[in-house]
Amino acid sequence: MALVDKRLTDEAGFHMSEATAGDFFALLKPRVMSLVVFTAFVGLVAAPVTVNPLLAVIAILSIAIGAGASGALNMWYDADIDAVMTRTASRPVPAGRILPGEALSFGLVLSVMSVMTLGVLVNWLSATLLAFTIFFYAVIYTMWLKRWTPQNIVIGGAAGAIPPVIGWAAATGTVSLESLILFLIIFLWTPPHFWALALFKSEDYARAGIPMMPNVAGQASTRRQIFAYALILAPVGVLPWALGFTTPAYGVVAALLGAGFVRYAWKVLRMAADDKVMRPAKALFGYSLLYLFAIFAVYLADCVVGRALAVGGA
Repeated sequence: MALVDKRLTDEAGFHMSEATAGDFFALLKPRVMSLVVFTAFVGLVAAPVTVNPLLAVIAILSIAIGAGASGALNMWYDADIDAVMTRTASRPVPAGRILPGEALSFGLVLSVMSVMTLGVLVNWLSATLLAFTIFFYAVIYTMWLKRWTPQNIVIGGAAGAIPPVIGWAAATGTVSLESLILFLIIFLWTPPHFWALALFKSEDYARAGIPMMPNVAGQASTRRQIFAYALILAPVGVLPWALGFTTPAYGVVAALLGAGFVRYAWKVLRMAADDKVMRPAKALFGYSLLYLFAIFAVYLADCVVGRALAVGGA
């Protein structure tokens, strides 16, 4: 389907898009960005060092801008398939409010700015990880995996899982086992989260020609894989306590959250094959968002409270 090309023409004959500041903000995928920023912040605060507040703010802003740049590049490249999917057709590029070239330029400028700022003002390890994340999401996932394999979300999920590692690297200049466990939690969370969405949006993905798991392997196979990932994710979420990085309080909450994830995944597994409403899949999708936010929030609280108690007892 051809993209709608709404343009305004001035008296000199130049073409200008109808873009507003809100449209450019939408290019950044603010909901995705907020999750990236939060998990990166947790990684930064959890690191066992004292970080200069100004450098911490610069690091988080750079990561946020880098995440937004990835979103803009994704929307530029995916404008053709976004135009035929009901949940994405109103995005600025397929709707014609922002021209493709504008979206590309916007994404590239933000990419360079975020990486250079993080490298020059914080450290080059975190900047390198941010650059890799932008490249992986915009090129490896968006331009290749997404349209080629039903494992697109599994492999591409690495891009969304790196932010806490970047935050940790920004604080310490290193990568640790603790930060890699945070990476692993998000990495294992991503497939069941997005496959739950794909179950009740399979017609959208079919129209766009995207080989999401339900459209390629079928719903029954997808439901089984969702449940398998839930069984793996639940104990991995408890690993920070099992390895001594948190207090038992975190371990208890993480175990309860993981049990809830398995329960919702079980309902998806047992969902009737002819279920058109897909309530279990929608419920799992909603719970998965709560799970990730909650487990990182509890991890953050455990680190902050634990340090406060340690200082108070010293």
